Amino acid sequence: MYLAIDVGGTKTLIAVLNEHGVIREKFRFPTPHNYHDFLSELKANIKNFEHQDYKAAGVGIPVSLYDRKSGIAKNFSNLPWRNVKVAKDIRAFLHCPVVVENDAKLAALSESRLFGDAYTKVLYVTISTGIGFGLIVDGKIDPNIGDDGGASLLIEHQGKNTPWEKFASGQAIYKKYGKKASEINDQHTWQVISRNIAKGLITLISITEPDIIVIGGGVGTHFEKFGDLLEGELKKYDLPLINMPKIIGASRPEDAVVYGCYDYAKENYK
Repeated sequence: MYLAIDVGGTKTLIAVLNEHGVIREKFRFPTPHNYHDFLSELKANIKNFEHQDYKAAGVGIPVSLYDRKSGIAKNFSNLPWRNVKVAKDIRAFLHCPVVVENDAKLAALSESRLFGDAYTKVLYVTISTGIGFGLIVDGKIDPNIGDDGGASLLIEHQGKNTPWEKFASGQAIYKKYGKKASEINDQHTWQVISRNIAKGLITLISITEPDIIVIGGGVGTHFEKFGDLLEGELKKYDLPLINMPKIIGASRPEDAVVYGCYDYAKENYK
């Protein structure tokens, strides 16, 4: 069995998967803002699982500054944690190998695996509380793309340079409209949302030149509501030197990180 831990800014999803990547058990709990409280809560909830013997655990964290050599997660996108050794701390009570990576990159890994060898470059963009993204090249995570996510991507918006996730994330949508994506159904609102998403997406397209883009996260779950509108907004840029990639919604938007944790753990510890 493999253990997957998807740490989010508001909730944490833990799951047990078998050798074939089938989820056998899973549980969701609110993510404590205090790091040590999180570790205690995580340990207690894992103990409730029927399966306790793990070959390895994969952990996805919303980290914006991660020293992969030392294993120190220095800064987080939506959590007040600073300078913590997540792998070491979780390994202390799991007693199995633990691998840690940026959550959006793990989601990118899991969604890209569904395509087989069809695409060389897969860009995954998760639009949830914040905005994250990851690039998969030849089946491997590109470590140089995505740690900071939409918080560090400055885009011209309403006359000034603004972090992309400040005006295009799920949190920004709720702040502006007082509704979650699941509650929005009118085309005009989705047109504005799509325009804001396109502003950052065209920058990522020009930087990474992907073959396909996958949209996931809480907002991405509703891709059928805005997919065509988003493509229309991107076509307005019509940059001759950029090949516009295919854009689709994630196949497993809610569990993409969990499957990525499994893929990454199995890749490192078969």
